[in-house]
Amino acid sequence: MSTYIARRESIEDVAGSLPEVASDLTVGLAFSPEEVRESQRLRYSIFAEEMGARLVTPERGLDIDDYDPWCQHVIVRDRLTREVVASTRVLVDRDARLAGGFYSETEFDIGNLLKTPGRIMEIGRTCVHPDYRSGSAITLLWSGLARFLDVHEFRYMIGCASIPMGEGGAGAIATYEMLKEKYQLPEHLCVTPKLPLPERMASVSERQHKPALPPLLKAYIRLGARIGGEPCWDPIFDCADLFVVLSPAELQKRYAKHFLVR
Repeated sequence: MSTYIARRESIEDVAGSLPEVASDLTVGLAFSPEEVRESQRLRYSIFAEEMGARLVTPERGLDIDDYDPWCQHVIVRDRLTREVVASTRVLVDRDARLAGGFYSETEFDIGNLLKTPGRIMEIGRTCVHPDYRSGSAITLLWSGLARFLDVHEFRYMIGCASIPMGEGGAGAIATYEMLKEKYQLPEHLCVTPKLPLPERMASVSERQHKPALPPLLKAYIRLGARIGGEPCWDPIFDCADLFVVLSPAELQKRYAKHFLVR
């Protein structure tokens, strides 16, 4: 964790600008390895225990991967219980190069986007404790991210948003078909899934599957997100992932009053 500690010292300007909200919840950057472990413990409880993901982790009870030491972890904490109840992580382009790439690159070929000018940051592993899913916790996470964006200048914010597979993958295709006409990126920015959905899936018309927008993806769309093309099959989480791109400039313009808590 020595790399993590050294990098934390280099982002004091960001950490100092993250807001604390005068309520039962606060948001900020994780400063110590123990705070990162709290986030990883929450992630494990949700992804592995609640969702049944087959996580590969060196320590049971914690969701740990090779990207964590290179990320900056935004956490929401309950003032009364002191528990971390929501978290997400941020990987900026500079650190992604040191980490061997963005996490999204394990699922998609994003070469078209990487060729464009401007800086890129990635968010991922976003999760909220079941008891805090009424809206305030995720709003605070976005408040922290908006403050981070207020300090740095990024052209794109990217990430992967999970959608249910449905029977044979038909549900994921139904969701993608619903979104692509209005929300898909221009062709020259689109990505390619490295593991497309299984060919054995039945057609959407035969299965009559209804599109399903999980809360996180719905929040992305409301914030002006675009999807990058066809979904990728994620066998670890047994779901499909859509590549999502947001314009920080557009997000700040539309939502600054809501998220930039002073």
